[in-house]
Parts: sequence; structure tokens; C-alpha cells
Amino acid sequence: MVFFVATILVQIACVVHLIRNHRNSLWLWAIILLPIAGSAAYLVVEVLPGLFQRREVRAAKAAAVRRLDPERELRAARAAVDVADTAATRTALADALAEAGQWGEAVRHYREAVAKTPGQDRAASVKLARACLEAGNFAEAGRLLEALPESASPSENDRAALLLARSVEALGETERAMALYAELGERMPGAEAQCRQAALLVAAGRGREAIPLLEEAERRARRLDKMERRKDADMYDWAARTLSELRGG
Repeated sequence: MVFFVATILVQIACVVHLIRNHRNSLWLWAIILLPIAGSAAYLVVEVLPGLFQRREVRAAKAAAVRRLDPERELRAARAAVDVADTAATRTALADALAEAGQWGEAVRHYREAVAKTPGQDRAASVKLARACLEAGNFAEAGRLLEALPESASPSENDRAALLLARSVEALGETERAMALYAELGERMPGAEAQCRQAALLVAAGRGREAIPLLEEAERRARRLDKMERRKDADMYDWAARTLSELRGG
């Protein structure tokens, strides 16, 4: 009885999927006349490939591959540099090192990539600046970011400005960093600027001023999809905890 009900439910699900996604109507007859075989074939041919194309599934698959073989992309990038030492292969190697958290070595390869690029490559300079920041070379990161030409893309300018604000903060220029975060928080999606500004305010003993920023971070977190929320889970969890503590205080 349970098997029969399950078969009916699978049939219904396949028919609904078929209609909503405008699949070939011949599948309908296969599902109705051959409930088990037809539904199974429809799932394999029409449903599963679509699932694997979804961003969430692709991300989960990539994460699983990284867990099983975390050095895979890094090995491939090193091999590519051995075959052809170009700006593109150096950048790919530096990207793989950055992904692995090896920022110090990533800096060296980003520098090589920038040196091999004629003229000024803004994207490469931003990557080098971020690697310097993450590796603790705050002054160099700031110099690189200050020297960047303006991009035609406002979002690219804002991302670079956020890195500059972090560099300025790390160098102890707290008021300037807070001003940059406040400006960026009005334009950028997500809540990194608000959370970083709030953290500076809390550290300065100005917790009450941080409450509106953390409330805005909380509102933005609710509007994110699961993938985006998970990417910055630690930050949003910190914001929620800190907001609760400040309200309680």
C-alpha cells in the first residue's frame, strides 16, 4: 500500500514538473501508462540534469570536491604555470592559493602577474591589494588601493573602497575607517560595512550607536537566500549576538 501511494505521488510530481516546465507532452503518456518506468525515466532525463545546474547544487558539489581533494585546484594551477608562465596562469595560481588561505604566497604570484601585464590591470591590482591585506601587509594594501583608477562599475569601486576601509582600520585610523564604512553601508548590498562599523563602535565603548547598524544587518540577513546567508554566517551570527547583548545592556 505504501509503495502504491509513493508511486502515485511520484507520478503526480512528475506531471506537475512536466506541465510547469513545458516538457514534451509524450512524457505525459509514458508517466501515465508506465507509472514506475516512465516516472523513473522522466526523473533521470528531465529532472536530475536540471537539479545539477542549480547554483546551490553546483556549490555543494564543488565544496564536496574540495573536501575530498583540497589541493586539486592548486596542483592544476601550479602545473599550468610550469607549462606556460603567463599573467593569466600566475593569476590562476594566486587565486588558488588565496582560496586555500595561503595569502603570503598568493601575494608573490599576484605581483608576478601584475609585472607581466602591460599597463595597469585594475582587477589584478585589486586582487594583489586584497592578498596584501589578508597577509598583514596593510600599508602596501592601502597604497595599492589609493592608486587605483576609477572603474566604470560603481560596485567594483565600492568593493575596492571596502578593502581600503579595512586597510585603514588595520593601520589604526579608526575615525576614517568608520566614515568609509558609513558611506559604503548606504550603497553596498549585504551588511559587511555595517557590521565592521558597529564592531569599531563597540570597541570604542559606543555600543548604543552600533544598535541601528546591527538592526539593519539583521534586516538584511532576513532578506538573503540560504546560500548568501551561509557564506557570511559567522558575521551575521556575531551581529545577532552583539545586538542582543547591547539591547540587554
